[in-house]
Amino acid sequence: MSAAVFRGLFGHDPEGEWAAPGRVNLIGEHTDYNDGFSLPIALEQTVRAWVRRRDDGLLRLASTRTPGRVVELDVAALAPGGAEGWAAYPAGVVWTLRRAGHAVGGADVLIDSDVPAGAGLSSSAALECAVATAYADLHGLGLEPGELALLAQRAENEFVGVPCGVMDQMASMCCRAGSALHLDARDLATRDIPFDPAAAGLVLLVVDTRVHHDLGDGAYAALRAGCERAAALLGLPALRDLAPAGLDAALGRLPAELRPLVRHVVTEDERVRQAVDLLEKDPAALGPILTAGHASLRDDYRVSCPETDLAVASAVAAGALGARMTGGGFGGSVVVLVEQGAAAEVADAVTAAFAAAGHTAPEIHTATPSRGAHRVR
Repeated sequence: MSAAVFRGLFGHDPEGEWAAPGRVNLIGEHTDYNDGFSLPIALEQTVRAWVRRRDDGLLRLASTRTPGRVVELDVAALAPGGAEGWAAYPAGVVWTLRRAGHAVGGADVLIDSDVPAGAGLSSSAALECAVATAYADLHGLGLEPGELALLAQRAENEFVGVPCGVMDQMASMCCRAGSALHLDARDLATRDIPFDPAAAGLVLLVVDTRVHHDLGDGAYAALRAGCERAAALLGLPALRDLAPAGLDAALGRLPAELRPLVRHVVTEDERVRQAVDLLEKDPAALGPILTAGHASLRDDYRVSCPETDLAVASAVAAGALGARMTGGGFGGSVVVLVEQGAAAEVADAVTAAFAAAGHTAPEIHTATPSRGAHRVR
């Protein structure tokens, strides 16, 4: 269908279709920009890009969500701040590829997506990675998935202006179906950890609280700056280098406002280690680690909100094995681990709790560990 939309907008057929998934992070939140560890899975929901190269230096961008509207940009004139809204993400990818020395030019690009925007599921990273994968294929760039992920992150950092870590882009590029991705953000080393919830009698629910967040509003940048300041005061390259055994002593050397940030990052890295061990032995035992991670994000990092707190509390009270907010915070989604037989009851309990609190009804769906960015056709 969207190939026909592409033809109607641009007057010719696309050269291909590419897809990149959103993600949920099982554990390891706000650790990537501290050179730490995380454990995301890719979702079935994807951003899809239909692309055809142009030889006139124009980048023409369209989305099925804004029918008939085409954003037209001069590739040679691309610069940070030169594109607005969703168009900044694919434009940033093209700008970054050119800045990295790749001789890429214009294109006609049509975007479609079923990754909810603003839900903490990395729709922006999926958009970047879909376009980056298309450009790499069409221009024969020979770049590895990890290299494309770094370029996509740079587009978001330098062109869009969001100082995100690399976990979202690595998940969208590198995840495999049936696995979680253990990521070391320092050297981008990855390991696939088998994770098949259905085979273990489990369901992984994603609760979209419908509270949209914007990581470009300054709060995210302030958290990152606080972590970097704490590492500098401790004489460390990054907070990843602070061992759990030295945490208490280190906290005593820091200003009060930095201590909760450091405590979260160090304990969250440890939770990733524990989670990897449990996934390989007993996935159901992951539940309490998820809930502990949420408490740390709520109380130490302070990036939760009433809706995500309610989703976690009501899910656990209804029998979920564990739950936590996923993503940068300030809204977004909650991931819930539950036994198969209790999934419907837990989902109903969360929905009822939102109604009783007067919140907008959440959207709840099942997450299946899926594949990373790829060419569809």
